[in-house]
Amino acid sequence: MSELIHSDTAVRLNINNMPPIQALDYMLDVIYYVLNPAREHFGVPFIPTSGYRCSQLNTKVGGKSNSQHLKGQAVDFVVKGVNLHDVFIWMKNNLEYDQLLFERDSKGNIWIHVSFVRGKNRKQAIDNYKVK
Repeated sequence: MSELIHSDTAVRLNINNMPPIQALDYMLDVIYYVLNPAREHFGVPFIPTSGYRCSQLNTKVGGKSNSQHLKGQAVDFVVKGVNLHDVFIWMKNNLEYDQLLFERDSKGNIWIHVSFVRGKNRKQAIDNYKVK
C-alpha cells in the first residue's frame, strides 16, 4: 500500500498525498485483483512509479483531470528482470482490469498503466500508447 501512496514529487514539493478511505479501498482492489496475481505469476518485483495522486499532485505531474489515479483505482509500474511487453500481454489475457495501457513517452521510457473498477471493468487494452 505504501508503494502506491509514495511520490518523490509529492515529497519534493511537500504535498500531502495521503488518500481518503475510499481511495484506500480502491487501492486494495488494484493490489488484490491485479498486482498480486501478476507478481506471483512472474515472481519478480513490480515497481510502482505512480499510484494514488491527490489533485494537487496530479496537476503537478501533468495528469488528466479525470485520471483514475485520483481515486486510487490506477497504478503505473515497471518490472525488473522480465520483458515489460510480455507482462502487458499476460495481464491482458489473464486478469480482470478496467484499463491496461502499454505506455511510452517521447524519451523512450516505457511502463504499464493498469486500473481496476470493481464491477465496472471495461477490459480496455491499448498497446503502444504514446503519452506527451
